[in-house]
Amino acid sequence: MNYTLVINGKPEGPYTLDELKALKIKPGDFVRTDTMDDYKEAHEVAELRQLFGFKEQVFLQYFAAFDQRATAAVLDWFFVSTVCVVPVFLISLFITDRMISLGLAFSLLIIIPVVNLIYHIVMEGSAKQATFGKQILKIKVCDMQGKPISRGHAAGRNFAKIFSVLTLFIGYLYAFFNKQQQCLHDIIAGTLVIKDRL
Repeated sequence: MNYTLVINGKPEGPYTLDELKALKIKPGDFVRTDTMDDYKEAHEVAELRQLFGFKEQVFLQYFAAFDQRATAAVLDWFFVSTVCVVPVFLISLFITDRMISLGLAFSLLIIIPVVNLIYHIVMEGSAKQATFGKQILKIKVCDMQGKPISRGHAAGRNFAKIFSVLTLFIGYLYAFFNKQQQCLHDIIAGTLVIKDRL
């Protein structure tokens, strides 16, 4: 496997592993192979960690800002609401009984939050680590080491949002008062919302 190495801001190479060793690359040097979508820091590449004894680092400076998270949440509520409202509206067109139509409309008050909860658990626990709203904003959910979370972990995180809501939404504003920009439910679940570094 040959690597392109960024030296003084310019891509150089490709280099073999022996050549990289001779160049004395550091964990923070950016490298790339033909199979990579983008450059990665050397410590992020398993082969280089093993060969050079690098320790994989957790970057604590690339957290999603509150406005990014809020925008993603608004987008997700819009997507989920649209998916739920359209079928109910179409069904109500064929129902003549006004009370049943009203019942269907009010059922959305339960259906939309339940679908939204399931949607968040499934998407945040997937390989994408993000709902469609988060993907548009290029942010994702991970554990405290920057690793993907399981669906079970995602469920715990989303059920913990109850505490953020019960505090009159102060749990969400807590993100302004800690360096990792975690809301109360993130602290309870041990999760972070991060953004792309490059």
